[in-house]
Amino acid sequence: MDTEATGRMAPRLEPLALERRRARLWNGAARVPLVALLLGSLACSGATTARAPTGAPSLGAQQALPPPPEELYGELFVAVQSAHVLADQKAFVDALPKLEPRVILEHYRSQKDQPSFDLKTFVGAHFSSPVEATIVPPAAPSLRDHIAWLWPELTRTTRAAPPWSSLVPLPEPYVVPGGRFREIYYWDSYFTMLGLNESGHADLVRSMLANFAYEIDQLGHVPNGNRTYYLSRSQPPFFSHMVELAAANDAGALLKYLPELRREHDYWMEGAERTAPGNAHARVVVLPDGTTLNRYWDELDTPRSESYSQDAATARAVTDRDAPAVYRDLRAAAESGWDFSSRWFGDSMKLSSIRTTAIVPVDLNSLLHHLERSIAKGCRAQRDTRCAAEFTERASRRAAAIERYLWNERGYYGDYDWLSGAPRDNLTAASLFPLFVGVASAEHAQQTARQVQAELLAPGGLLTTQRKTGEQWDAPNGWAPLQWVAVAGLRRYEQAALAESIGTRFLARVRRVYAAQGKLVEKYDVDNETGEGGGGEYPNQDGFGWTNGVTLLLLDLYGAKNATQKAPRARTVHDAGT
Repeated sequence: MDTEATGRMAPRLEPLALERRRARLWNGAARVPLVALLLGSLACSGATTARAPTGAPSLGAQQALPPPPEELYGELFVAVQSAHVLADQKAFVDALPKLEPRVILEHYRSQKDQPSFDLKTFVGAHFSSPVEATIVPPAAPSLRDHIAWLWPELTRTTRAAPPWSSLVPLPEPYVVPGGRFREIYYWDSYFTMLGLNESGHADLVRSMLANFAYEIDQLGHVPNGNRTYYLSRSQPPFFSHMVELAAANDAGALLKYLPELRREHDYWMEGAERTAPGNAHARVVVLPDGTTLNRYWDELDTPRSESYSQDAATARAVTDRDAPAVYRDLRAAAESGWDFSSRWFGDSMKLSSIRTTAIVPVDLNSLLHHLERSIAKGCRAQRDTRCAAEFTERASRRAAAIERYLWNERGYYGDYDWLSGAPRDNLTAASLFPLFVGVASAEHAQQTARQVQAELLAPGGLLTTQRKTGEQWDAPNGWAPLQWVAVAGLRRYEQAALAESIGTRFLARVRRVYAAQGKLVEKYDVDNETGEGGGGEYPNQDGFGWTNGVTLLLLDLYGAKNATQKAPRARTVHDAGT
């Protein structure tokens, strides 16, 4: 039996849990992705037609993806992750087997009870662990030159994957974030693409957009990342923003990708028409008055493959809910991109109180409003008046719902707890998403700006939340994508001074860390002089895709400005340790 150090049973991937996974994502007999089989019925519905670039790798029946690592290796997977054989849990699920998985499993079962058996030695003999690329830039280039040098270093082409790899092949080149993140990520990529576009790499912008369209066509959605263990969830839906970016250089982009825009909307709205008021289904929440909004979700309710032991430990700390419900909320937070944050906590301080699926997020619904507007625009260009009218009405209903349910009377846009029927009282950087997409009312945009300036503005930019919990999506960290959402949204609503203050402060923080360490990193401490962020499940990573992109945009806007700013106004930061 596999046990944790406490002596309690480690969570297992029981047959029923595996069958649930197969039922939702895989055809268990043929190992053909069920999502690929569903494309035929989606196409017959008249909504969209599946297509893929010529010569693209198949994700369908001809070249089925292997099951994810927890299914391939069963009890071996549980033993390795529970024993922390590799320092990073993600390393094992990214590792390549040296033999066919069934043979490795046979070897494990025949050897594990022998007195001389050593699990770490066994893993080393049967798997090749991933090696992180070492980034050694030229001597002392400028920040802009350093980013230009980084783009090819972070570019990957994986039209095929090694046998039994968790990597999902993609037809076109793409840019990875860097460090332990060796694959493409959904919402990261939008901010990376902004930087690539500014750098003159329109070819890579087109390629990455084509890859995401390909995933939507083949899988029905853009997964968290191109790994088999990420297929059960997505991330914040920025595809319509990517299409908008491409359309600036290619007037035909909107019509070209209209089928994928509609299919992504189908994914997020699945089950809406059959969900009764006061209930939720998957990513859809129907409030008691019939208003439909969305939440983050994951098809699975087991520990995340890449963070198995951490999720198991979190579930053990929960006494008032079953472990599957905790796992679902952890996974849903991973879909949000904010993994993890007090934003999702019941008591605002402890991860064990996580309740992501009970929360209607302001960022997600703002992005879906942009998606609906984009579809309406595309349908008008296509002269499909019925579709244009439908999605104009959908966008209008969502805008009204955002104003009604995602406006907090304390003076900012925020999340809503649909189970308790009350707004969440936690101002976060997500409050600026309605400004970013242009759905905010002018009055509420001004009030939100005032609250953000008073409570979230820090010496190094915009705080993610007001709370210090030790999680990476909380204070004192600031993240590049949230800085750009803030800057772009505030500028859109004529709040240029606050936008400049946020942008120049964050740019100064990036410059400071770069001058000291010669690198750009995933996240920054914007409240203290140290500069480099921390917290969460893994060390701060360098590279780094979205920081590179946002830094270039901020250099364009504010590079010549004096980065020294006055101290921010007083604010309250809650520390989990107090």
